Amino acid sequence: MPCRALNNLVLYFGEYNTVRISPVNFYNPSKLQPYGTVGKNLLYLQTNTCDTFCKTNPISFQANTSAGNPLKKLKGLKCPYFGVEMIAGYDIVRIENRLDKCANVKDVVKVLSKYTKFMQDTERKMYKRFLAISKISPQKTLPECLKLWYDEAIIKLKLEEFNVLDDVDKISLNLSPQNALAVHEKTTKCRQVILENNREDTFKRKILLTSLEDIKPKKAHKEHLVLEKLKDRAVYLPTSGTSENAFIVKYVDRTQQEIAKRIIRPSVATIEHIKPNSLNGENTIGNFMLTSAGANSMRSSMPLPKFIEMFPSVPKKCQIYIEQIINLIHNGQLKGNETYPYKVKKKLEEESKGKISLDLSRYKYSELEAKKAEKRFYDRIYKKQHKIF
Repeated sequence: MPCRALNNLVLYFGEYNTVRISPVNFYNPSKLQPYGTVGKNLLYLQTNTCDTFCKTNPISFQANTSAGNPLKKLKGLKCPYFGVEMIAGYDIVRIENRLDKCANVKDVVKVLSKYTKFMQDTERKMYKRFLAISKISPQKTLPECLKLWYDEAIIKLKLEEFNVLDDVDKISLNLSPQNALAVHEKTTKCRQVILENNREDTFKRKILLTSLEDIKPKKAHKEHLVLEKLKDRAVYLPTSGTSENAFIVKYVDRTQQEIAKRIIRPSVATIEHIKPNSLNGENTIGNFMLTSAGANSMRSSMPLPKFIEMFPSVPKKCQIYIEQIINLIHNGQLKGNETYPYKVKKKLEEESKGKISLDLSRYKYSELEAKKAEKRFYDRIYKKQHKIF
């Protein structure tokens, strides 16, 4: 089977977990093992590369973001969803290598102190906790720190979860008796999992959100709206990205390296589909923005209007993002993509149902001029490749 070399490829999957793949030796097939797929092609790794990991974490690559490659080269952009400056993907490897060498909380805090401006809300709060304890007990490890806070965190987390589940139950009273009972059955199961506190069967927000999809409205219009309201409230169940308590409970049994890297990974710049890939969002640069991994994960396939309801400042932050893009283009970057601001403006307006309307008045190119600039750029490339003078 024809293969292509992969040099220092870093794969992101799940919630900010990564595996780095070393260059594959295609000349020694005995050292290769199948590992997931890229499109319809099998991906192979050397058996001495992340061997244990490969056995337990098969993955599949489906979303094609190749058209967004020009965006990956940009630095200093603020996340258009959360407004925090992002770390370029190629910088995270260097940071994680430094974190791998940290022996205690003092070492971790020293490394992370240079990146506090990139941290998102929950991660910044956890960093401040580690910073405080590093001044008292500098030799403690991060797992030891989390264990100190665990007992209080698990109680507070349960209360946070119960508050949301109580609200879901209240909203469900506006459904037909049969559907209201079905919702109560599902929330009761969630409460049982939460109260049992079995770490092998931890409660996840997705459990409830997925189960609610099974409930079909009896009275088409009214019940449909009630179910939507109910699901909107369920989205607020705490996660490690939105709650310090959820962070502590989830990562208390993880390694020092996992916890340290988890603080910084949500800040990595990633390619975001404005129209989600799961809804047939196209692989074109006009459908892509650079967003932080945390924001990308938080939104997932959520419709943009609902995401804006959760984070009302998104339209303003998208405006800041596009103004940064405009400045970069004016300074000679993103050549060959001068129409990008117009494409993103159109796509955001479509997907947000008009909630996001970007102001491009500072852009020196009209849409027609931007198209001409792109044509000139690609004409020069063509002439250079074919040695036409």
